[in-house]
Order: sequence, then C-alpha cells, then structure tokens
Amino acid sequence: MQPAIDVGHTMQTAQAFALDLGGERALLDPAGIAYFVAPRMLVVADLHLEKGASFARRRMFLPPYDTTATLARLAALVAKYDPKVIVSLGDGFHDDQASDSLEASAVRAIEALAAGRTMVWVTGNHDPSPPRNVPGEAASSLTLGALTFRHIAEPGHDGAEVSGHYHPAAIARGRGKSVRRSCFACDGTRLVMPAFGAYAGGLNVRDRAFSGLFRPAALLAYMQGVDRIFPIAARDLIG
Repeated sequence: MQPAIDVGHTMQTAQAFALDLGGERALLDPAGIAYFVAPRMLVVADLHLEKGASFARRRMFLPPYDTTATLARLAALVAKYDPKVIVSLGDGFHDDQASDSLEASAVRAIEALAAGRTMVWVTGNHDPSPPRNVPGEAASSLTLGALTFRHIAEPGHDGAEVSGHYHPAAIARGRGKSVRRSCFACDGTRLVMPAFGAYAGGLNVRDRAFSGLFRPAALLAYMQGVDRIFPIAARDLIG
C-alpha cells in the first residue's frame, strides 16, 4: 500500500494517496483528480459542464449553478498542483451543444485554468465533438509512456489504462454501518476515475457494468473522504 502524501498548499489538510501505475507516479486527491508527478499532468474525468442547462432544454429544471461550482473546485486543485498539462478525460461537457452555451464567466474561468498550460479535452460519449468557444485541443485518447488515457475503458487493452465514464462509487462496511462514497477504482493496471461534475452521481463498483474491467482479487476502491483517500479491498465492499 502506498502512503498518503500531504501535497497541499491551498488545501493544507488534504492528503493525496500515492499510486504507481504503468511506470508513472500518480497522486489520487480526495477531491477526485489524479496528478501524475513527472509530467506535471492533472487528470479529471466527467466534468459534465452545463448539465443543468442541458436538462433545462429538455424541460427538466435543476438549479443552474453546476458549471460555476465545478469550475471553482477545479480551479482550486489547479492552484494546488500547478500542473503543466490539464486533461479532461471525456464528458467534459454534458452534450455537444454545451460549450456553445457557456456563459461568459464560465469561458473566462476555463481560459484562466488553461493560461500558460496545455489543455486537452478527450472526447466522450456525451461530447463526441471537440468543444468550441474554449481553449485547448481535442483528442480521442492520449498516451504517456506505457499509459493510455481514454474516456471509456477497453477490457481487451493490453497495458495500463486510465479512464472515466462509469462514475465509480463504493459502499464499505464499518462499525455496524455502511458508508457510500465516490471512488477511484484500480487493480494496479487499470484506473477508473470518479466523476468530478457537481451533478454527476455515481455507480457502485460492484455493479455488473464493471464486469471484466478489473482483476477481482486485485481491485481496490480508493474511496474519497473529506481530507484523505481510504483504500478498501473488494472483499469489504457491499454490492
């Protein structure tokens, strides 16, 4: 088990969990991002920006503050890690119209995140087209050494992989009660990121949708706490 490391200077109480994956050192932050140390790359999945606006177009009304809240949380983490590269690992926007409908304040917030950095928008199932009106470049996937980054995991992929899409969450037993949290799911080869968006929700890692993605005996759910990560073995997770 890797140690928890205090890397915060704007969030000084939060501890990131160090993990080796595909020959790269990564820090799993309790706030739900992964920071790859050597390339100074911050990876975030499933922002689902403008989900509230997308629902409103379908006459399902939610408070329209999710984009502002999500970008503010991401800005705090960018300030904390000061990455050279930011990767949105698919479903950065809730649909293909979302980047066109961003308010000016949201565009400015994304411009501030990207200033002096490389910004990569990996396309997802919700946003298969490259985003418009915002800085950055689009890609269907990208590689870092032996690591492949894509939105949806490919079970047959021969090598280490980081993906999003499934919005993993876990339920753990403890002291007579159960606790449910979003989580990173990893078996040492494949890492599935938690969803970062304010309205994203989560899917239990014991759900059949995850079948075939992980080596069962090696699976750990790195559950997000307020200020630390809790690694929980699959045998201690509730389906």
